[in-house]
Amino acid sequence: MVKKSIGIVGAGAAGCVCAYYLLKAGHEVTLFDYGSPLRTILPTGGGRCNLAHAEFDNRELAANYPRGEKFLYSVFSKFSTYDTLALFEELGIETYVQDNGRIFPKSNDSREVRNKILDKIKGINFSKECVNSLNKIDSGFALKTDKSEYYFPFVVISNGGGMKAKHINGINHNIITPLPSLVGLKANITNLSGIVIKNVYSYDCNIKDDVLFTHFGLSGPLIYRISSIKARDSMPYKLIFDLYPAMPDLQQLLNENSKKELKNILSKFFPHRFAEYISAEHSNKKGYEINGQIRNLISNKIHNFEVEIFGTDKGEETVTSGGYDLDEINSKTMESKIYPNLYIIGEALNIDGFCGGFNLQNAWSTAYVAASSIINNNL
Repeated sequence: MVKKSIGIVGAGAAGCVCAYYLLKAGHEVTLFDYGSPLRTILPTGGGRCNLAHAEFDNRELAANYPRGEKFLYSVFSKFSTYDTLALFEELGIETYVQDNGRIFPKSNDSREVRNKILDKIKGINFSKECVNSLNKIDSGFALKTDKSEYYFPFVVISNGGGMKAKHINGINHNIITPLPSLVGLKANITNLSGIVIKNVYSYDCNIKDDVLFTHFGLSGPLIYRISSIKARDSMPYKLIFDLYPAMPDLQQLLNENSKKELKNILSKFFPHRFAEYISAEHSNKKGYEINGQIRNLISNKIHNFEVEIFGTDKGEETVTSGGYDLDEINSKTMESKIYPNLYIIGEALNIDGFCGGFNLQNAWSTAYVAASSIINNNL
């Protein structure tokens, strides 16, 4: 075997796991990052590190990526959820699956994951430098940082979301403009902070989950999914929800509770403060006082709850949609179609998934595919 020299730009989940496989195969790896390696996984899963999702059908797994679904068919065929579990067993990290399918380390501590991976890649050259430019020369690349210059026959770009990708000069790849994904949405409702409504249905995205009202608008599992699906949509836009799809007929409820105030009737289905909000100026009216016009107004508010979205809460941002254009990347190898021996992986690509371990799965899988391709490259 010919020992190869590889430069990896970015020491996040994808970069470090790619380095692990290359080091394991006996190659020389230099990992560049201006910050601490694997720092980005520490807050994932609320500090517990949601490693992956227990979806073992590769097509179903890929369906959880609003951008990158078809591209990932080939990637997951080479490194699936089964392979992810095998990787973490190899790293000495025991895992478990929650009822909702999310996979976590048994320690429930992202620091364990970070430390175990870093322990396995102690043999790499870690350079705390910021990569400024990358230029193709001969059969390799000239890599320039804020401190020095290097040459590598192979380079892997794994510098996270698309916003960072623009900072590498010399690489003529199309980068899809990064926009926030998996974020809270700013809305024209700000006086319901702290209220949670479960199993809300989104007409726009045909999905159902919980919604949290916040000081800036909307958050919670359903909103994260919607923000991901609609990450490329122009703002402002409207969303319409059914707040309680299984709610009994409102007229029947009024008849059965004719002497109760409307807010108390609705409180059987919603938090009391929200019931007051929905019933508005009719809040204190009793069931028998609600005429057909008011009933239809309230029913429409419940089953066609309209919200105008005018922005995202960037303070919650964890993932971006955008990055290196997938049309310019070989999904079988992660190699650039423009520059031979340049590989692009993880969130540097225009791939983003829903909450639940999907974004880390993209990191592990693309890292493995790139490493395998480099290992098998006969250059």
